[in-house]
Amino acid sequence: MLWSCAARRYALGALRGLRGGAPPPARRPGPARSSMSFEELFSEEHSLPKSCWSKDMRRLFAQFKKKCEDGSWIPLPLYKAAQSSHDLTTFFCGYLPKASKFIDKEKLSQAQVFTESFEDGLGFEYVMFYNNAEKRTVCLFEGGPYLQGIPGFIHGGAIATMIDATVGMSAIIAEGVVMTANLSINFKRPVPLCSVVVINSQLDKVEGRKLFISCDVRSIDENTLYTEATSLFIKLDPKKDP
Repeated sequence: MLWSCAARRYALGALRGLRGGAPPPARRPGPARSSMSFEELFSEEHSLPKSCWSKDMRRLFAQFKKKCEDGSWIPLPLYKAAQSSHDLTTFFCGYLPKASKFIDKEKLSQAQVFTESFEDGLGFEYVMFYNNAEKRTVCLFEGGPYLQGIPGFIHGGAIATMIDATVGMSAIIAEGVVMTANLSINFKRPVPLCSVVVINSQLDKVEGRKLFISCDVRSIDENTLYTEATSLFIKLDPKKDP
């Protein structure tokens, strides 16, 4: 979890007002590098809701879009997966130049973002919304048939992936470029395959470069608690090795 999968969905353009539009840290003297901002990496997705989504997913999506009308909630734009290999690498190496030695660019050219590597409806179907006043990120998640663990239920690793994505988003919005330092998950009940759950992520406190974030996974009526989690994220320092 060196580079949180949530970073692949970060949308600075939509959140500029929340974080003041702060640019990446100033570069140190050295060879010129391509200037790549988060805003250039991420763009609005206009194809939502997807035709593959269930009625429950569509209904929840509509409810949250309604909440966005007064500005209390913000829909988080989806990352364009096709841009991941070149653009994300350019930004990452520009922000953390020492990290470039760990990246095999030839292998990366064949890579795909994990949560977006399935055909629509088969794997991770999700969308996120953010509430600045509450410092809360909500993810609506529907796990497709390719995410099965034990028969009839979503694999625990898929749930952990979406928890990391959601708490990571809360951390990114708060402090920018971060990494997952610790993720502690308590699985209460298995999540039925192809069902819709609501992942609630709350920024609890910030201590220097440390961000403490809690999370739970519930049924759409919120009566069933499937999973609880706590996490620790560290804001990356471009002056040090990652």
